[in-house]
Amino acid sequence: MPEFALVKPERVFSYFEEICSVPRGSGNMEKISRYCVEFAKKQNLEYYTDSYGNVVIYKKGTAGYEDSEPVILQGHLDMVCQKTDDCEIDFENDGLDVYVDGDYLKAKGTTLGADNGIAISMILAVLESNNISHPPIEAVFTIDEEIGLIGANVLDKSVLKSKRMINLDAEEDDTLTVSCAGGNDFSVRIPVERVKAQGKAVKISLKGLQGGHSGVEIDKGRVNANNLMGRLLNHLKFNMDFEIVSVDGGDKTNAITNSCKAQLCCENGETLRAEAEKYLEIVKNELSAREPGFRYEITVSEACEQEVMNSEVRDGLVYFLACVPEGIIRMSAEIEGLVETSQNLGILKTDENEVVIKFAQRSNLMSGMDFLKEMMTRFSQCVPCVAESSGFYPPWEFLRDSKLQELYKNCYEAYYGEKPKVEAIHAGLECSVFSAAIEGLDCIAIGPEMHGVHTVNEKLSVSSTENTFRLLISILKRLK
Repeated sequence: MPEFALVKPERVFSYFEEICSVPRGSGNMEKISRYCVEFAKKQNLEYYTDSYGNVVIYKKGTAGYEDSEPVILQGHLDMVCQKTDDCEIDFENDGLDVYVDGDYLKAKGTTLGADNGIAISMILAVLESNNISHPPIEAVFTIDEEIGLIGANVLDKSVLKSKRMINLDAEEDDTLTVSCAGGNDFSVRIPVERVKAQGKAVKISLKGLQGGHSGVEIDKGRVNANNLMGRLLNHLKFNMDFEIVSVDGGDKTNAITNSCKAQLCCENGETLRAEAEKYLEIVKNELSAREPGFRYEITVSEACEQEVMNSEVRDGLVYFLACVPEGIIRMSAEIEGLVETSQNLGILKTDENEVVIKFAQRSNLMSGMDFLKEMMTRFSQCVPCVAESSGFYPPWEFLRDSKLQELYKNCYEAYYGEKPKVEAIHAGLECSVFSAAIEGLDCIAIGPEMHGVHTVNEKLSVSSTENTFRLLISILKRLK
């Protein structure tokens, strides 16, 4: 990639080029962790690494900053690996084919991994430099952020002394991120007793909904197909008798489900089809502005004997899907436009013996996380089931008197001549784990402009990266 030599800042993109040659998909951390350790050795810097692959590199303060309070610079080592159908790259062993396209870096046929490889590159450039003024630095590189903040959770925080931290995992260069949601997975398992029933098989498929990320896009008015199916089944139950064979939709708790299908059994299948079509046309018209791609398919086959849920399970499931709290639960009263608490029904799966329903719960307040868990534990008592919570990570709550926030705002205004946007996000950042573990931690998240993150269309702005890096240098200089 010789064209990289012309891209500024040179050392940042030189390291990014090297990082792109190292396989580092989530769960495949050995090589990239070793790369960071070898960097520390080459630079004669002290380092710490654990059995998981997390790496912390220490650098003393520069002249005049030797006794300053240290600062944590933090990013994650892993990337989301996606590729086009015709791409032959083996993410376990191969690097990426990265190229420059105008102001953007892109990868041929794959995700770029700028999330969060560009953070690692900027931090390494700071650690290498002899010309950047800064206080003592604790550079923290965590593993497997993309699959549950795993590295941040298992890292021994006692190896860190700093009470201030700059996370470089944000994606808009004009925005200062000051809070993020905590998360929890809540699951319900409903045992299924089956009985034999005679009738026509009716298959209903709801399709074409936009879907999206259950944190970032929960406020966009997008419809969850699982909840919509619950609404439809509830309507049908008021108008006729039918049995349920299965209901299935979604495969990720943190994705707004864009399709769902149900297999029903009904004595008069054509009557059920007509009622479902009539109701879905009403729904389609209702959703036309926000879900223009919504469509449905209904098929009716010949009568046959089927194994269906017994009436108690059927009625309980319909009630549960129709009435379970979903989407935005509460908006923030402190931060305008912030979704404070939400719940997403991401997985609905039926097998022979049970129905499994899984939710992603989020809140930017710890009290909100507690409320969600208690609410769903109580609500789940409406059906015979086993309810469980797992995968909890705490929220990063807004710090009202943050000195680091004020310093960043001043540096940004001096650099750009205008004030930055200040926002909280309804998604997870590793700041939440560190702020929960390090008492009194003052933390901010910043980063350059990126688009299409986690997709094969991912791209990173070169000019934005240069501006973000210069702003980071300015902040470090003032942390005396």
